[in-house]
Amino acid sequence: MSTSILLVEDERLLRESLTQLLTDEGFQVVQAENGAKGQEAALSRPFDIVLTDIRMPVMDGMALLGHLQQLCPQTPVIVITGFGTVESAVAAMRAGAADYVLKPVQFEDVLMRVRRALEVGEMRRDHRMMAEQLASQSKFHNLMGESPAITKLFELAKKLSTVRSSVLIVGESGTGKELFARAIHYNGITRDKPFIAVNCGAIPESLIESELFGHRKGSFTGAIKDRIGYFEAANGGTLFLDEISTLPMAVQSSLLRVLEERVVVPVGDTRPRPVDVRIIAASNQDLQVLSRDGKFREDLLYRLDVVRLQLPPLRQRRQDIPLLAHHFLDKYTHEMNKNVTGITNNAMRALLSHEWRGNVRELENVIERAVIFAEGREIDLADLPFQAVDTGIDDGEDLKKALTQFERQHIIYSLRRHRHDKTETARHLGIGISSLYRKLEEMSIPKDLEEQERNHAER
Repeated sequence: MSTSILLVEDERLLRESLTQLLTDEGFQVVQAENGAKGQEAALSRPFDIVLTDIRMPVMDGMALLGHLQQLCPQTPVIVITGFGTVESAVAAMRAGAADYVLKPVQFEDVLMRVRRALEVGEMRRDHRMMAEQLASQSKFHNLMGESPAITKLFELAKKLSTVRSSVLIVGESGTGKELFARAIHYNGITRDKPFIAVNCGAIPESLIESELFGHRKGSFTGAIKDRIGYFEAANGGTLFLDEISTLPMAVQSSLLRVLEERVVVPVGDTRPRPVDVRIIAASNQDLQVLSRDGKFREDLLYRLDVVRLQLPPLRQRRQDIPLLAHHFLDKYTHEMNKNVTGITNNAMRALLSHEWRGNVRELENVIERAVIFAEGREIDLADLPFQAVDTGIDDGEDLKKALTQFERQHIIYSLRRHRHDKTETARHLGIGISSLYRKLEEMSIPKDLEEQERNHAER
């Protein structure tokens, strides 16, 4: 089925010329001579794109744009203006338009902007289809942890999900910086908008500006067609810039200008394009130190560091290791269809005493590997790629808390495995039923855990 376009233009000659142009390009065009007629057409059937003049009788293009934002908010709208030039076009884009065309109309410019708007619209549809799935993977309760340090971060992330302020997430590699960024995005006011994640360190320096801001055809060798950048792709939503410290100084200057002016200028173009994007940046290096050394712009740091999340390494939240380990155990036994019955005490002690230079990501990899080898039994010390070591903790308080947390999670895991049959669970744990009930009481594990979990799932 061909792409359908609603063309709303009061000048008959221009309307008919544009209709002929678009029809020759394979588009299906429906004409309307003013905003009121355009609104009627939009009510009668869906369109892939709307192309409308701003200054028209009966109902102008700005009023029509407002109605279209209510009727079909996902349909891209391109405005045509000869009045107020860029200023009126920028006002329309801030009101929700996807792009603008200036009079006198250049036909090649119209076709380029129509195709680009369709490309953005397709990306938005893909993002909407993925949004619910990603939201389910990024809910705050899936940011695993019960240690004081991590629960404080959860509360701060919840507050950040209700605003569009810039956020800087700092932490070692593997601590979950992107997971926090996704949780902030998908659990708040931007959840139905695009989330674009960019690893700045993985983009060649010669292509960074083009990737971030887009480019025009022919602007450099290899630019065989117009291309939108990550900023425009994320318009209305969140752009996650990982490894922000790797950006060259020249690109830092361009990024600062975008954050201050809220417009992007693609490589090889001269027209600014308004963007409304919330920036979440992440770094495993101290940007303040880099700024003092002249390697990161201080003014850009101020723009990014409105609110900071400092993620602790796993070795500083050892009491979360049992919770995380069982979470990954559930994940990979399900994905691999493996029958792994738990984690032995010796294996858990090794997990608790490990240094975890790779943090949560390393723990996940270790559990995934262990699940492969532990079919039909518990994960044991031999299934791990390391042995237990001295933690160096003199008073053992942190390790004691972690072991208590492991025991609690191990009992809950066993209850679920035996479908909350307490007799079978006690037998599997090697304790008496009375001892099990005592531990449920001591560790604040609800005796009606199954019912509570079922009620929570239904909600």
